[in-house]
This record gives sequence, C-alpha cells and structure tokens, in this order.
Amino acid sequence: MVALLAPVVGVYLGLADYLHLPTVELDEPVRALLFGVAIVGAAFTLSWAAEAAQVDISAGLALALLALLAVLPEYAVDFVFTYDAGQVYAAEGSCQVSGGSNPCSLALANMTGANRVLVGVGWPLVVLVASWAALRTRRAGGHDSATTSPGEVRIEAPLSAEIVYLGIATLYSLTLPLKDTLTLLDAAVLVGIFVAYALRLAKAPATEPDLLGVSKWVGESGRGRRRGLVLAMFVIAAVVILLTAEHFAESLVNTGSDLGIDQFLLVQWVAPLASEAPELIVACLYAWRLKASNSLGTLLSSKVNQWTLLVGTIPIVFALSAGTTDGFPLETSQRFELLLTAAQSLFAVSLLVDLSLTVWGASGLLSLFLVQFVVSVVAPDLNEPTIIGLSILYAVLAIVQLATHWRRTAQVVKDGLVTPFSKLERRAEELAAEHE
Repeated sequence: MVALLAPVVGVYLGLADYLHLPTVELDEPVRALLFGVAIVGAAFTLSWAAEAAQVDISAGLALALLALLAVLPEYAVDFVFTYDAGQVYAAEGSCQVSGGSNPCSLALANMTGANRVLVGVGWPLVVLVASWAALRTRRAGGHDSATTSPGEVRIEAPLSAEIVYLGIATLYSLTLPLKDTLTLLDAAVLVGIFVAYALRLAKAPATEPDLLGVSKWVGESGRGRRRGLVLAMFVIAAVVILLTAEHFAESLVNTGSDLGIDQFLLVQWVAPLASEAPELIVACLYAWRLKASNSLGTLLSSKVNQWTLLVGTIPIVFALSAGTTDGFPLETSQRFELLLTAAQSLFAVSLLVDLSLTVWGASGLLSLFLVQFVVSVVAPDLNEPTIIGLSILYAVLAIVQLATHWRRTAQVVKDGLVTPFSKLERRAEELAAEHE
C-alpha cells in the first residue's frame, strides 16, 4: 500500500505540469525529492509485478518486460532531447544553434551516459548488495543461495540469451563511431536485434517461481485475477514513471544549474542517474533477497534494451521530428562517446562469459568508469585522450578475457542462440541442487 501511495504527490505534480492544474510553487530540490519518491514506489510495484508474472510466463521474459518498463524514464528523457534536436535541425539545417548549444550532443550525452552508468555503477552495485546480503545471511546462521555468495554473483544458464544478444548489439555498435550519422538503417538493424532477442525469450517455458510478500499474494490468486493484477501493476508503474521521470531529471538538472554545474555534464551524468533509478532499485531488491542472478539479469535486459531499442529509435524519433530521412548527426566528440560506450560494453560482456561476475570484475568496471567520469568533470580538456586510452584498454582486456575463456564463450553463444530453454533450466536446477 505504501508503494502505491508514495507516487501520489509526484504524479499529481507531473499531471499539473501537463494539464496546468493548480499546485504550490516548490523549490527544485523539493520537486526532485517528490518525483524521486514516486519513482521508488513505481520500482517496488514493478518488482512485485515481474515476480508474480513468472507464474504465467518465463522468468527471462518477465525480467525482459520488467527491464523494458524500468527503462521508460530513460526513453522519456532521451526522446525529449532527440525530438528537440529534430526541431532545431528542421529550422536551422543543422544541430548547431546560436549560443553554441547543440541539442544533438545532449541527446547522445544522455544515451551514452545512461549506458555507462548502468554497467559501470549498476553492475558493481549488484555485486556489492548481493555480497552484503550473503554476509548478513551467514551471520544470521543461514546459507548462500545458488547464485549469491560474498564477492560473486553467478548467472543462471537461461540468461545466456541476454549475454549473447548484448554481445551481438555491441559488435554492431563498434561500427557507429566510424559514421557521421545514425541512420534509419542503423535503426532497422538495432531494433531487429531486439526483436530477435524478444522472440528467443518468448520460447522459454514458465517455471514455478519463489515468491514472497506482495508478489506471493498476487501469484497465488486465481488465474484471471492474477493476470489482471499483474497487468494493472505494470500499467500503474509505467504511468507513474512516464509522468514523473522527465520532471525528476529536469529538477535535478535545474538544481545543478543553480549550483553552476555545466549542462552537458548534468545531462550525461545527473539525468541518467535519475532515469536509471527504477531499474537500479529493482535490481538491488532482488540482490538483497539473494536472487542475484535475477538482479543482474534485470540489468542485463536493461542494457540490451538500451543498446538496441533505445539507440535504434533515436534516428527514428529524430526523423519524425525533423521531417527528414537524414540521419542523426554525429560530431567528433559524440563519436568518441559512442566508442567508449561500445568498448565498455565489450569488456562487460567478456566478463560474463563464464556466467559470473566477481568482485574483481565489478571493481574493474567501476574503477574504469570512475576514471573517465572524474576526468570529464575535473579536466575536460583531457577527456578525448582519456576516452581513446580507456577504449583501447577495454578492448585489450576483453580480447584477453574472451581468449582465455574461449571454450566457455563458444558454449554461451550456443546456449544463448539455440540450446532449448528446457535444457538450460535443468542446468540451473542442477546447480541449485548441488548447492543445497
């Protein structure tokens, strides 16, 4: 009930902005807090709905649906920037406007920043929370779960599909920094990868989930009532996110602007932290309950969503806004950002080919992310050389990792693309049985 009531004020403020309803003037930090509370409430509702949905659909498809809804804030924020860029392009013939601002650069900054935050902060956060939860359980006299232990998150075999399709999208994304525009052809390829990923997950059978609390109450309801409740929870959470996410990001950006922080940095780092909040919260909830495989699986699905559907729809939104089939323009600095994001993704995929993420891998992701983040904030003149150096380092580390685990890599590719999910589920059950 608290999770359902928490978004009320934020939703009203969001509706008031759209419908010009009466409201009280609030400072930007207060607005950000109220919108943030609404997003947290929506995140809890999403997690319960996704768990209960596993009674009727496969866990992987439920996590993918959860991830798609959880990244709605990022879609909402980035589509606003992209639409504005298209309007400027239609009026000016380019993305450059008087005063030196470039709305196209803001759209790419938000997208690349969100992707790098998700992997560089989100994945290590899952390992940290899962390790903390496992240690807490041990101190209480309990035991680790099959996928969660201090210092390591193990990924169940059915999640091989997420790893493989993220790898395919990443390999294609490595071509994007070589281009001057993101075209409708790029959109078709990336959206096609997402469709193939969704179709692969749709083949997975439903399994008996381990439910607790609200999700258990919903999951044990009659079939018709259960499906109605799950659908209602998904819809309510999605509506809350759509009504509050953009305002949450705007309030954070405005708060930062009042403090004299550069707009580009706010769009690249502050807005993504806001828009990624629902999925990070959901992932932490799973990790805290020793369901670290589901936790990392949620963020993996989110990364697949963002690196295929989000990137792929940017040139579509731009074309509709600008009324042109011209591609979304890419400047040199934007191509550097795409290069670093693709290189980080390649390294992240290489860490998962043995179906685990250790504290050392998580530390590597976080440390390399922080290097570029600090440089971009403290020494922006060194940003491009830093991006080149980090991209090379990511690529070398990924090649070494994949070469070292080449047999495991081949197995994961086979499992992700063609191995029947029934066989992958049996492996997961055997792993759980061995652990017990």
